[in-house]
Amino acid sequence: MAKYQQLVQQIREQIEAEAWQPGEKLPSLRQQVELSGMSLMTVMHAYQVLESQGWIVSRPQSGYFVAPRAEYLSQPASHQPVQLAESVDINGFIFEVLQAARDPQVIPFGSAFPDPELFPMRQLMRSLSNVSHHLKPSDALNNLPPGNETLRKTLAQRYAQQGITVSPDEIVITNGAMEALNLSLQAVTEPGDWVVIENPAFYGALQAIERLKLKAVAIATDPQHGIDLDQLEQALNRWPIKACWLMSNQQNPVGFTMPDANKQRLAALLAARNVALIEDDVYAELWFGGKRPLPVKAWDQHDNVMHCSSFSKNLVAGFRVGWVAAGRHAQRIQRLQLMSTLSTSAPMQLALANYLGTRSYDSHLRRIRQVMAQRKNHARQALRRLLPPQVKINDSQGGYFLWIELPAGQDATRLYRRALEHHISIAPGSMFSSGNQYINYFRFNTAWPWDAAQEAAVAILAELISEQLSQPH
Repeated sequence: MAKYQQLVQQIREQIEAEAWQPGEKLPSLRQQVELSGMSLMTVMHAYQVLESQGWIVSRPQSGYFVAPRAEYLSQPASHQPVQLAESVDINGFIFEVLQAARDPQVIPFGSAFPDPELFPMRQLMRSLSNVSHHLKPSDALNNLPPGNETLRKTLAQRYAQQGITVSPDEIVITNGAMEALNLSLQAVTEPGDWVVIENPAFYGALQAIERLKLKAVAIATDPQHGIDLDQLEQALNRWPIKACWLMSNQQNPVGFTMPDANKQRLAALLAARNVALIEDDVYAELWFGGKRPLPVKAWDQHDNVMHCSSFSKNLVAGFRVGWVAAGRHAQRIQRLQLMSTLSTSAPMQLALANYLGTRSYDSHLRRIRQVMAQRKNHARQALRRLLPPQVKINDSQGGYFLWIELPAGQDATRLYRRALEHHISIAPGSMFSSGNQYINYFRFNTAWPWDAAQEAAVAILAELISEQLSQPH
């Protein structure tokens, strides 16, 4: 273990043991040098890591302080643990919110995407240029489903690094994760089938269910641990469920990562009933801390999990390259892809295969994780400082979303429309559920640089919330 990691671990253990209380000032950099016997650079690095992980906060001209304790939402007692939807109709509102967040004049707290400046575009364009000079007419055919062989082999090797055995032949390259998820769902369902989703859920799952004319069983999620597995088991016993579409890591919108024990139980529950799991793991690389969380796929002993991800959230959005480790469903998904989009762009596949071969990807991931952790911490502290005390923020260790709860009876959709008048977007909770259970919640994007404009926008948001709270429901 490197010296800075030793200091990080030591200070974390001291904070956990309450030797340092929230709000207390830590020894200065120079004091810590004297106490630890480490170099100034080592101490600075350790403090930066602790800040990026949310353990401490820096205050200009004042030093470093222990961060406030993490705040986790609890599932409101009034929420139904299971919600049925014979039909889903949500596309119109989602389209409206996403379009509003694209306006360059709008502060994009409601955006689903990270700051594109975080992506290594120069290196990616170099890779694209390299492969463009050597493109052959046969490349279009060679990159038809299941996709570029070199890229699939690289992905299989990355699975192997996590201890997960996936053959390159089981991987299908797709037009982003959305195509991987939609094709996976289509491969195992017919119109009228029942599908389990989370509540709240990524709106893409709701849109897919609407498009494929499926029925949804929405099961409540715990803000720390994910889907309620007891309720899931009861639902599996009660309805003829064909598939589950779930997020196990850095879930959108809540932000939770399921504990390993829950992931293992989930895999066993579905395998025992031969119910397919479509695992949406697009934020897999955006974890904070010392250890990457495993997907449910790691506990899949029956070839039951279709693991879907992409490069759009952590490397480059514009290339639109994703994949599914589909196992025994790979051939079916390839046929469905050939009948719909035909294939993923050959130049983009080749460029990504070229870039991944440079071994720059992991260095980039380390950098983007550190920046996102710092930005999320800055946003969290500003929100806690400026928003009314009745507003709750769900902490999460990874990704770039915060899930925020207004007091019961408040309407985040109304807040969204008022904020938009001030050129501020948020993602209201009604985007993430086919019912009205999350009407007083909203999702907040923290991936953009924290500056005076962002701080001012949060202050305006706080004023709007205060005004709304002062008015009768």
